This record gives sequence, C-alpha cells and structure tokens, in this order.
Amino acid sequence: MSEDQTPLYLRSDPRPGRQYGDAPPPKRDPAKIRRPHLDPEVLARQVLAGERTAIARAITLVESSKPAHHAIAADLLRILRPYSGKAVRVGITGVPGAGKSTFIDALGQRLIDAGHRIAVLAVDPTSAKTGGSILGDRTRMGELAQSEQTFIRPSPAGAHLGGVARTTRESMLVLEAAGFDVVLVETVGVGQSEVAVAGMVDTFLLIALARAGDQLQGIKRGILEMADVITVNKADGDNEGEARVTARELSIAMKLINSDPNAPRPPVLTSSALTGKGLDEVWKAIVDHRAKLEEDGRLESRRARQQREWLWALVRGELEDALRTSPAVSAIRSRLEAEVEAGELSALEASDQILQAFAADASSLWPKHPQH
Repeated sequence: MSEDQTPLYLRSDPRPGRQYGDAPPPKRDPAKIRRPHLDPEVLARQVLAGERTAIARAITLVESSKPAHHAIAADLLRILRPYSGKAVRVGITGVPGAGKSTFIDALGQRLIDAGHRIAVLAVDPTSAKTGGSILGDRTRMGELAQSEQTFIRPSPAGAHLGGVARTTRESMLVLEAAGFDVVLVETVGVGQSEVAVAGMVDTFLLIALARAGDQLQGIKRGILEMADVITVNKADGDNEGEARVTARELSIAMKLINSDPNAPRPPVLTSSALTGKGLDEVWKAIVDHRAKLEEDGRLESRRARQQREWLWALVRGELEDALRTSPAVSAIRSRLEAEVEAGELSALEASDQILQAFAADASSLWPKHPQH
C-alpha cells in the first residue's frame, strides 16, 4: 500500500500516546456531548454576570430551531426567569421612514446618561432568499451600538406572528436577567407585527410623521387603539409647525376612536431625534404610563395575560411547523393542491383530508399515555 493510500490513523502520529497502527478513536454520540458553552447552568451564571458573549450565545440558543437546543434553552430560561421581569418594556412602531431607529439611538443615549442599561431588540424583515435580517439596525444606531451599557440584537422576523421573531419574549428574559433595565422592541412597522409586540411590552409607543395629511388614513385604527404614547417625530426646522398640526389631528382621531370622556387617552407629543427636543417628555410619558399600571395593579395582570396569550401563540406556531413537516401531509399535499386548482375537489374537502392525515401522523409521534 502506498503512503498516499495508507489510512490516516495508520500513519505515524507525532501526538503523545498515539502509536503507528493504532485503531481510530471511537466516535462519540453527538447527542450526548454537551459543550461547555451549551451547559445551561454555566451559561446562566455568565449571563447573570453580564458577559456579553454569553448573552449573545444565550439569545442564539433560544432562537435556535434545532430540536437538540430546545431542552437546553428551556433549562436556561428556567434558571434565568427569577432574575427577570424588572425592566421597563417598551414596544416602538411606526410607518417605514418615521425614523424609529434614529429615535431609539437618540433616546437610548439620553437614558444611558441617566444611568440606565439599554437593550434593543430590533425585529427586521426576513430576506426571502437568505432568511436573514435585511435592514441591519446596528448600522442605523451607530452611537448607541458603541456603548458598553447597550446591547442591540437585530433579529430576523421569520414567518411567525406577523413578522415578530417567535423568540423575542425569551430574548427579553435573557436581557433582563443580564441587568438591562430598559428593553426596547422595535417592529418592522408592517403587517401584524405591532399586535404581537403590543402583547409583550408594558408600553406601546407609536411614532408618526409630520405632514400627515393622508397619513392618518394610512394608520390603522387598531394600531391607534393599541398605542399608549404617541409622538410625531422629525419635529424640527420647517417641519416643527407641521408636526404640531399632525399632533392635533391625531389627538382628535383618538377622541373619535373612543368617545368615552372618562377613558384614558394616550398623550400625543412631538419630538426630534435630530435635535433631542421632546425626547425627555416622551420618556416621561412612558414612565408615567408604566407607573400608572403599577399603581392600579394592572401591570402584573397585564403581563400574566400576555404570558397566557404567548403560550397559545407558541402552541399554534409549533402545530403549524409540525403540519408543514408532516410526512403524511407531504405525501398528499401536491395531489390535493392540484385537485383543488382543477376544481375537482373543494378546499374544505382537501383541508379535511390534510387534517386527517396529520392527526394519524401525530398519533404515531405522540402516543397516548395510559392514565393512572
């Protein structure tokens, strides 16, 4: 046998303890190997100590779609949960171009100067081609990203919950446990992402633009109903007067949405991320709203309701994934789609067949346990 054809494990090996002719070492089962950085207890200690690499690794772990990581992530969150929940959670939305990222950059710097530690979860649209984030919020929060008191995490939205990453809530828990006392969640400002974000924060901030005019028609009533604080951004220079006009129009719109004179209405403010004018007032409105929730005892009940809704949102997401990957469904999917398109089968009949196939498949995966 020539030298080139000699198996590697039969060639001379300079490493200590290895002799010519040794058999190759036995392979270890990857499922039984737990790397130190995936040990939930070790990783939790590092997160609680505020180690940035550990925080990033923990968020990557809870974002992972690999089944092998789910149990580890669950253990990690169980350990970290008692140390979370104390942060001010703020959702920020607005139409594209409203200046959300620039606003967060300017507001975040002021909060850092006031002694806060800021975490930003920027939910980006997902590229249909690569599956990754396509906006890159860190590049648009340049000043804030350089601070050691800030942690910015761009997260691809994925295909679930209207554009909000499924694991945004879990990421919030990790960041709160790491000592960040203000968590800002920026939405993409499209679809149902606002609904999902409003269901995971204490205060929901809507950023509008000056020169609204027809823009009021572009803001969905549902978003206005969810808003706890509204600010008209870019209120500087020649736009300052128009911003005030827009703020008045939005105030009138809020009165029309809820005609009850005793119902609390969100404050409508003006601000400029460029000059910083009005940012302190916006933050005060956010803090006042959260304080009111605590005073009335609604903060705890609000978060409890959010957790309950999140439970069923996760169940729906997991069922959708299971349905999509079911071998039994995959086996009949193309045929049923073709028959529906040809008019040979109604969508209702096809859906019944898909659900029956999925139920049979699921029963084999999750057998019923005998009751004791």
